[in-house]
Amino acid sequence: MSKLLHTVCVAFALLLCLKAGAQSQQFMTSTSSRTQPQGEFSVFSSITKYLAAGDEVALSSWFADNLDVTVLSTSRNCSKKQAREILRSFFASNTPRSFQVSHRASEANKKYLIGLLNAGGELFQVTIYATSTGQETYRIQQLSISRQMAAY
Repeated sequence: MSKLLHTVCVAFALLLCLKAGAQSQQFMTSTSSRTQPQGEFSVFSSITKYLAAGDEVALSSWFADNLDVTVLSTSRNCSKKQAREILRSFFASNTPRSFQVSHRASEANKKYLIGLLNAGGELFQVTIYATSTGQETYRIQQLSISRQMAAY
């Protein structure tokens, strides 16, 4: 069931990204650049920096108390602490080199990010879904890391 929910959420995020179309192109950035995105997507400036650095401790400060984590086809709903340990293990095996945002989308207190993580000599697609209730800070509800398939 969790895998189905993840697939539906990823599909929804992709549809929102396609809807954003050309607007999302102006927000494409690499975390290696010195400029950070401003405005509507500023919530992701720290998150992308922590992904690129493989800093699971700092990244976990953005986690909801409980979140869905999928890493290399293993999915689970877990606590913030458990999610941090899952990422620690992933980063230990796959040392991050860079992270590049490919799509961002938003809709009423919801933010989506899809990007490519270059880590351990491989490319991984990272999908993040974050929500906010009112003035509250955005919190990551879902985080997915999967191997990027080669394009032919």
